[in-house]
Amino acid sequence: MRSWPAATTMSITVLGLLACSASNGASLSQGQRTPAAGAVRPTGDAASLKEAVGAPGIGDPDFPADGNGGYDVSHYSLKLSYTPANKHLAGVAAISATALHDLVRFNLDLSGLHVDGVLIDGEPAEFQRSGSELVVKPPRRIGKGEKFTTRVTYSGTPKPVRDSSNLGIYGFVPTSDGAFVVCEPNGAKTWFPSNDHPSDKATFDFELTVPEGLTALANGELVGGPVTAEGKTTFLWRERHPMVTYLATMTLGEFATRTGTTDRGLPNFAATAPRFDGQLDRVFRLSGEITDYWSTIFGPYPFSSTGGVIDDFHTGYALENQTKPMYGGFIPDESIIAHELAHQWFGNSVSIKRWKDLWLNEGFATYAEWLWSEHRGLLTAEQIFTGRLSMVDSPVWSYPPGRAKPDDLFHESVYNRGAMALHALRQRIGDAAFFTLLRTWVRDHAYGHATTDDFVALAERLSGKNLDRLFDTWLFKQGRPRWPERGDAARSRADRPGARITLPAPHAHPHGPRTAVPQPVSSPPRPEASRT
Repeated sequence: MRSWPAATTMSITVLGLLACSASNGASLSQGQRTPAAGAVRPTGDAASLKEAVGAPGIGDPDFPADGNGGYDVSHYSLKLSYTPANKHLAGVAAISATALHDLVRFNLDLSGLHVDGVLIDGEPAEFQRSGSELVVKPPRRIGKGEKFTTRVTYSGTPKPVRDSSNLGIYGFVPTSDGAFVVCEPNGAKTWFPSNDHPSDKATFDFELTVPEGLTALANGELVGGPVTAEGKTTFLWRERHPMVTYLATMTLGEFATRTGTTDRGLPNFAATAPRFDGQLDRVFRLSGEITDYWSTIFGPYPFSSTGGVIDDFHTGYALENQTKPMYGGFIPDESIIAHELAHQWFGNSVSIKRWKDLWLNEGFATYAEWLWSEHRGLLTAEQIFTGRLSMVDSPVWSYPPGRAKPDDLFHESVYNRGAMALHALRQRIGDAAFFTLLRTWVRDHAYGHATTDDFVALAERLSGKNLDRLFDTWLFKQGRPRWPERGDAARSRADRPGARITLPAPHAHPHGPRTAVPQPVSSPPRPEASRT
């Protein structure tokens, strides 16, 4: 979570009732209660009241309705139950946060589900629904720097986001035996009230109750259960490290699971739906191997466990859910697993403040695919770069990746041209400076946020070079770059497309000898199944 001086901590608890229907009205909820007698009402002139209202968006101009202003969340505690037979969700969520200024009103993001009541510090609070906004009026003014707890009671049938530009279906997606929960970019609000934007990170506790025989998965590590009673099984998961809301999951259904450790001793968890039982050991092994290898390249793994989950709901993409990447209804190849696990450093630990900087997540994870290919003795990063540069009609040349577009957020350019920008940088500053840059980046911004400007500044400081032209060419200008540029010190290297660029020597790794390097070819498009 971000550190805010002189701030207020808020806690939200969500209690679900089994018989409630969804509510999407904008009027005062039927479940609201009258504030307790003697509660302090907001006072002051209109100007001070306006200043004490939390904004209905966090300030991202590309997604103006996402997130909320006026507070900063530090922890979510979600106590939820789900019944696949009738697709009913109910539960308890507690959210601790920090108010950034006085508050007489603030918003939470929640879509569709019925809210039965809101309490703040145990006192009833008024609330309204307005689209995907839950507007809360505390029974008294909350002062800047004051801690408070909010309790929200809700339940209903979650509805995922559908037909959203090139994003497909996401959020809480009901399946035949449970749910597949992947929320990028703003689907957390489909199953719990939140400050649903990546610029607000928090730790999480999950208490998930499902019908006996099903498994409920969430981020982090299992800290209690499973405990079965009266036909229900409860699982307790905890993610101790800050996490953005779109990475949270409560995927559930029939799963085979395997637990253990990687060769470097990190806890490792894998799960597969029955249709993919034959992949359980492979996902476990590859997740461990790749995580251990990235630790030698990017620096220490930032979280307390690794792993992966294959569900049988076909989405056609994977998502880098923190500690447990989710693969939606397909068998992921090594490059996809390498991509999603690289996100644990780039996107999960170091997160973006605004969606326009998405290349910092996807370009870096795509470049990690290239490094994994090179590590495996297949195409080198140089060969893949040269192959993509030779694609003169590629759509990436008309979409500068340094400014992701909200109506085409996951464009191929954000991935592949973003990765090309990193390789061009590697050519310019050399391997030693480049890999020092990557390790310094994830160390300096661990568990926090960063921007493209932050990355450019760090690259220039560590390399001692002015890199404005390079980043402008690769990130912000349309058209296929003429590369290498005249006088570029990397020309001799770039002119040898089959040359292998030396990686920093990793620690001993369990892989056997590399296979023979194939002849340089144009790199094929990135697999469709690995969207994120």
